[in-house]
Amino acid sequence: MLTLVTVINHLTYVPFPEDPHNYKPNSRYSLVLDPARRDGAYVKDLVLNFELLAPGEVIPVHEHTNEEVLIIDEGTAEAFYDGEWQPVGPGSVIMVPPGVAHGFRNVSGNGVRLHAVFAGHVVGTRLLERSPAPGTEDEPLPPPSLLDFRGPVYGEGNSG
Repeated sequence: MLTLVTVINHLTYVPFPEDPHNYKPNSRYSLVLDPARRDGAYVKDLVLNFELLAPGEVIPVHEHTNEEVLIIDEGTAEAFYDGEWQPVGPGSVIMVPPGVAHGFRNVSGNGVRLHAVFAGHVVGTRLLERSPAPGTEDEPLPPPSLLDFRGPVYGEGNSG
């Protein structure tokens, strides 16, 4: 029997790709996409990014071209939304429309487990702040970018 449902039973967390503007050396992520099928019967335009944000690390304030839903599963952090940093914890859900500034910082001594759901596998991002890698503190903000989560940097992530 042919199944059209993908089930992910285990997440594999890996280090983030090196980025001098979004430096998170101790954090890990697990990207989840439904694998592409030749018959087109797969979830094409949802991407899940599970993240373990290490103590003291930051997801810099940024905005996307896509809708995003952020869910805090474990730990306490501060989220930037509505123009200010506000505490969030387990069970917090943040709905972010396109073009709205948001970010996270782990100000606790423990890890924060969160995940993001993106509407679309190609996501435009514009950083409004940097979390600079050592030695790059004086670099300017990068130009806006497009990231294809099905592309070569992130590949297929965790899939069926």
